[in-house]
Amino acid sequence: MPPAVPRPHLRERRTWTEGEHGYLAELYDKITASTITTHEPILREAPDLDDAWWDGLSTALDAITTVPSDRVAVRQEYLDRAMPQYLGIPIDTKAPAWTTAHGDLHWANLTGPTLTVLDWEGWGIAPAGYDAALLYTYSLLVPDTAAQVRHRLAHILDTPAGRFAELVVITELLQTNTRGDNLDLEEPMRRRLSEIIS
Repeated sequence: MPPAVPRPHLRERRTWTEGEHGYLAELYDKITASTITTHEPILREAPDLDDAWWDGLSTALDAITTVPSDRVAVRQEYLDRAMPQYLGIPIDTKAPAWTTAHGDLHWANLTGPTLTVLDWEGWGIAPAGYDAALLYTYSLLVPDTAAQVRHRLAHILDTPAGRFAELVVITELLQTNTRGDNLDLEEPMRRRLSEIIS
């Protein structure tokens, strides 16, 4: 990752196989800063974040997209199957563009007041705008912060690719609703879905 992405330093990486299973272990520097949420990815109260934090996040997300990768965070096969099923509408499941993404960008993986992006095991190729869309969707219960995410990351979200990425994230989180997770996000996600497709 480029230096513009504030993350813990990777100290060591090992891969191995046992039978038909493959394993990956990564050792990063310990980070003592607090995450913005502690037990879940959903934001439930507005964080106090300054302009430098937001500027750093925007710069980091732009930098991540430039990293070449053969890792995969979101698969086209998943989109083909899951988007019509969970969105409940006929939809073109082909992303306008694909870029490298963190893949799990939510409030429990971001520190404040100084920005560090944590939890890197899932990074890889995803529909362009995926990280911004995920953070926005996890902000929906705090409308002021959700509006701030939209404003600060408008160059990502307010594009055809950004709107498609929102549909991808809504698909994934509606699927988690069927397992009893993220239930309080269902209603605001369905409202956002209606806005996107109208």
